[in-house]
Amino acid sequence: MGLQPDIKWSFFEGTANNAHEMLGAHPKEGGVFFAVWAPNANQVHVVGDWNGWNAEANLLENVDYSGVWAGFVEHAQIGQTYKFAIRTKAGHIIYKADPYAQRQEAPPKTASVITNSIYEWGDDKWMATRKTFNDRNSPISIYELHLGSWRRPNGEVPNYRSIAQDLVRHIKACGFTHVEFLPLTGHPFYGSWGYQCLGYFASSEYYGAPDDLRYLIDVLHQNDIGVILDWVPAHFPTDDHGLARFDGSSLYEHDDPRKGFHPDWNTAIFNYGRNEVRSFLLSSAYYWFKSFHIDGIRVDAVASMLYLDYSRNDGEWIPNEFGGNENLEAVQFLKDLNTMLYREFPDILTVAEESTAWGGVSRPIYDGGLGFGFKWDMGWMHDTLQYLEREPIHRQFHHGELTFRGIYAFSENYVLALSHDEVVHGKQSLISKMPGDEWQQRATIRALFGLQIGQPGKKLLFMGMEFGQWTEWDHEAELDWALLEHPNHIGIQRCLHDLNMLYRTESALNERDCVPEGVSWTMMDDHNNSALAFVRHSDEDDILVVANLTPIPRENYQIGVPKAGKWVEILNTDAEQYGGAGRTCTQPAYSAAESCHGQAQSIQVGLAPLSVAFWKRIEE
Repeated sequence: MGLQPDIKWSFFEGTANNAHEMLGAHPKEGGVFFAVWAPNANQVHVVGDWNGWNAEANLLENVDYSGVWAGFVEHAQIGQTYKFAIRTKAGHIIYKADPYAQRQEAPPKTASVITNSIYEWGDDKWMATRKTFNDRNSPISIYELHLGSWRRPNGEVPNYRSIAQDLVRHIKACGFTHVEFLPLTGHPFYGSWGYQCLGYFASSEYYGAPDDLRYLIDVLHQNDIGVILDWVPAHFPTDDHGLARFDGSSLYEHDDPRKGFHPDWNTAIFNYGRNEVRSFLLSSAYYWFKSFHIDGIRVDAVASMLYLDYSRNDGEWIPNEFGGNENLEAVQFLKDLNTMLYREFPDILTVAEESTAWGGVSRPIYDGGLGFGFKWDMGWMHDTLQYLEREPIHRQFHHGELTFRGIYAFSENYVLALSHDEVVHGKQSLISKMPGDEWQQRATIRALFGLQIGQPGKKLLFMGMEFGQWTEWDHEAELDWALLEHPNHIGIQRCLHDLNMLYRTESALNERDCVPEGVSWTMMDDHNNSALAFVRHSDEDDILVVANLTPIPRENYQIGVPKAGKWVEILNTDAEQYGGAGRTCTQPAYSAAESCHGQAQSIQVGLAPLSVAFWKRIEE
């Protein structure tokens, strides 16, 4: 029947990363080979355009009584739509989209589409060298993007192809190294932003065909821009045509709602203890890297996977076999996922969006970790924004919100994320959160970007923040691009570009992002002036980062430095070209043998209002 024995057995063992090569719809000469896993079905037919959607036509065979139903269908061809007509043990016929379909109809239609890729890639150079862009010792600055609301030509949702060149130009204008797309896997409800997906092997048809997405990724790669996709193995929606009760039973999800239903999102939770489900998810992740050349995945809602009692009250969850709240099956799946991906694609990256204090998310598996490359630093995002949202006069009483990160900064390989979660559901836009008049709001945003670039960790910024959009993100409208006709908003973007380029070119700011040797926390206790300073290190250079988070300029401010010599200000977020007051330091500062902040040497500099400045030691 065409079931490859090696894939078949690894599929049932829960270790397959290529189950999509056996299951799904595979065009052959004269027709299409179909296969679907539905072990509790009494019968399975494949229905589609070629047979008039006749539920009695094209009966599939239960191959070796394995629960995989398969058969070759003559006259079916590429471009036609189909579903599986599954007769349940109760005698009902249910119509299900193909879980392994590599293309879907555009919503609200729900059928799968027979397809194959004819795309010819042109990114050989990128693929051969991309490890240098994805390594933890490399500068990684990510532009987070919701494709449907980034830009809407003529008011319409964009196509993958039509948006490619504009996106490249904008990413370069801002200096980012990577773009991260909110999920582009097929999802039936546009308003979920892709986080409730059913197309684990199909790209979203809202924006075009799968080869159109390949074109977009290819163009980005040819311009040295890495591509990260959000991927959601935590839960899935319960639409009738989807995975829920796929063959009339709880196949992909747990039957008990205390384990199988997510109360926050009204979605089903994958059964990670079922071998075939693990193979499904492992194969999905592998497929996106192999078939679409992506460079990384950001795994959404990892905390909801790790804890059996996540968002549940007493009595609403079932403890594990040891009586704890850890989902041991999900933990093992995440370890298997990272093991497989880094084995097959050692030059990629995986990122966890994990919001708790679970230890070792980005620690190697052999050292007791989950094996992710990076973890979002949700604490930094929360603490920093909470601090900056306060009136400057009150910040002196909350200085610890800025400095607390120094305690845990290297407990994981962190991404400092300013994400979409902070500009939705009434939280306002990033710049609108800031107190004061418009000048102070813009200055504070530039200072925030300076803090993010200066601190150890990789960087992420959601679209619209880069030029100070005033309105909260709306997934039904494009960004307010007209703001870039105003010098002050151009200045914000120019400041971000220069910060990103500084991060990319100065080894002290990127090489040791993930190790304690990369930073000295020098002046962290000046809460009265809401000022702080730290030094970033590499083998070659030292860069001093100084922040003044009040609107009061300060003259002759003394700061300890680790080495004697000439220090030069190389960037100041208060520069006039950024829309600032221009209180920059044009003259170098020479250190004196006067101890300060635990350092034998110190310099005296001016601090511009609501600013972050970068000083570099220059050999003479």
